[in-house]
Amino acid sequence: MSRRLAGRRLPSALACAAAVIVAACATAPPRTEAQRAVDDAVTVRVAQALLADANLYARHIDADTTRGIVHLSGYVWSTNEPYEAQRVVATVPGVTAVVDQPELMVGGRTGAR
Repeated sequence: MSRRLAGRRLPSALACAAAVIVAACATAPPRTEAQRAVDDAVTVRVAQALLADANLYARHIDADTTRGIVHLSGYVWSTNEPYEAQRVVATVPGVTAVVDQPELMVGGRTGAR
């Protein structure tokens, strides 16, 4: 019986070790102060660009930048606004990608885009 248990433990241990290795490789290293400062500057430029666009009501769109990737969240009031926001943000210097996740407000309620 001890031989059966030992045979079962090895595959489980290998699977656990593989999961730990994959998780460790998938984790990005922490950002330096200089990288955070660059990302903060990009976020400021993105916010300014969104507010300056005449085709977009961007007061409820939030932006956050990590390594040049801008994450948009918040609320929009028309179905074309997420696409307009993405277009505007993509033109900002320092932006490498845009992740667009605002919610659509319809009649005071959130709904799917």
